Amino acid sequence: MIKGVTMTEPHPEFHWLSGRGPLEDIFCVSFVRGLSCLEVLTRLGVDESTVEEMAFDELNELAMEEAAATSGTDPGYVGAVKLGEWAVLVEPLGWRVPVKRGLLGRLSNETEVVSISRHDYADDGFVYAVDRDVMLRFDPLTPQYREGVDSEHWEAAMDEVGLGRRTFDDPIPDRPIACAFALARKITGVSFTSDVLDKPFLVAVANKQ
Repeated sequence: MIKGVTMTEPHPEFHWLSGRGPLEDIFCVSFVRGLSCLEVLTRLGVDESTVEEMAFDELNELAMEEAAATSGTDPGYVGAVKLGEWAVLVEPLGWRVPVKRGLLGRLSNETEVVSISRHDYADDGFVYAVDRDVMLRFDPLTPQYREGVDSEHWEAAMDEVGLGRRTFDDPIPDRPIACAFALARKITGVSFTSDVLDKPFLVAVANKQ
């Protein structure tokens, strides 16, 4: 059992993403199907001269240093790791994929993207896109306000992972970020557990857009 976690809480394997873990309280994790890590970074729009392999701790330290120097206005350092048929893009202190205009379309072109963002001082987000079309989008705190061309199809899956809130008066989901990663696992088959950060990442600096 994880220290401080009871078995009645949902998805304990993802609780590290809700607390003060290595990704802190602002990050974005995106799953992209069928592309290599380099292809994902290229679609993201990185400076290809900066691409190199490094440990997550190094990536995180660079992101922290840049955030301190720039007040976090446009995070640049990103990393990708391959998990099965999915490339997982990690943006420490970032929110690029769900926010930057046109980027979600580029990443999902002829493939699928699931992206989860946590931002304790703004809004969290979940988005699932297929070939440039948004299938499902919602804030994990208010999943009843979901949208997307196929949003109703995911209602049962959202119920199963603890995101079945129907009205504003219903209780807020327990551990909404953990529930969002459980929904991502239903779609992708990939579990973004803490040991993923032990793998080598392909890292680059994203161009300012």
